[in-house]
Amino acid sequence: MDSEEGTQQPHLVLAHKLFLLRHPDVQDIEKVRLKDEVFAAVKSDDMAPLYETLVADSVLESDQGLLDSMRAKIDEEIKKLDEKIADAQENLGESEVREANLAKSLYFIRIGDKEKALEQLKVTESKTVAVGQKMDLVFYTLQLGFFYMDFDLISKSIDKAKSLFEEGGDWERKNRLKVYEGLYCMSTRNFKKAADLFLDSISTFTTYELFPYDKFIFYTVLTSIISLDRVSLKQKVVDAPEILTVIEKIPYLSEFLNALYDCQYKSFFVAFAGLTEQIKLDRYLQPHFRYFMREVRIVVYSQFLESYKSVTIEAMAKAFGVTVEFIDL
Repeated sequence: MDSEEGTQQPHLVLAHKLFLLRHPDVQDIEKVRLKDEVFAAVKSDDMAPLYETLVADSVLESDQGLLDSMRAKIDEEIKKLDEKIADAQENLGESEVREANLAKSLYFIRIGDKEKALEQLKVTESKTVAVGQKMDLVFYTLQLGFFYMDFDLISKSIDKAKSLFEEGGDWERKNRLKVYEGLYCMSTRNFKKAADLFLDSISTFTTYELFPYDKFIFYTVLTSIISLDRVSLKQKVVDAPEILTVIEKIPYLSEFLNALYDCQYKSFFVAFAGLTEQIKLDRYLQPHFRYFMREVRIVVYSQFLESYKSVTIEAMAKAFGVTVEFIDL
């Protein structure tokens, strides 16, 4: 589950495609393409454990010949990896033993065998001395957690990472952990903490294995809008150079942010309507879609009402360009 800088981790790309494949709002023609891409990825990495799960869930069709072929390749590769571990133990040093065990961990991650991957990561950790290398193992575990949306595993791994940093650790890894924790907080509806962690990471972002920078800015703006007061929003988001460089690339996001700050409520709700599809089709935000919609409306209604001692619902609806029923929901 490793990832080069600037490239999203392939299994997290796969996880998003699986999410869309199961999503009721995605068109059937799009699901045909997604299904082909999912099948190609599973076949390419010999992901037999995941393939069996997807067949059981009726996401992919059963092909016993393919499954047998993947299992045979897995058995052959594990035999080679075990031989390398044995050779390293008998003829090489501790560093080589660790690397051989890490290779086996990464292989179990690659084929989608969660339990064996976690077991082998523990074995690799027992061979690891350096705090930085131990931290890297935690990042692999966190990526597994986000693939399976295993929030218990993610929470425990974040706590483990923080305890490791008490022993030392570099700033680059500490900054990366902020983004992982921010994503966890956002995924578990702690938007205030997510916003704080994301904003702390804007100028140091290197966590491309989780998502591209523009997606990071998307999450930062959305969580900040329902978490920050007006003055903080202006200082940290509206005028932030890092946000300004990419916000125009994200449909509706600039209008959403600036119309709110400039009290252009009709424009705000037009942009808000445009953003809803992106939020619905995001695997981390979708479970909180209704909650987020409500929180955004609370923010904008509160801002509007601050200017008035009394105002009718009809006047609010006219100012926002929406119906009275929408206001009263």
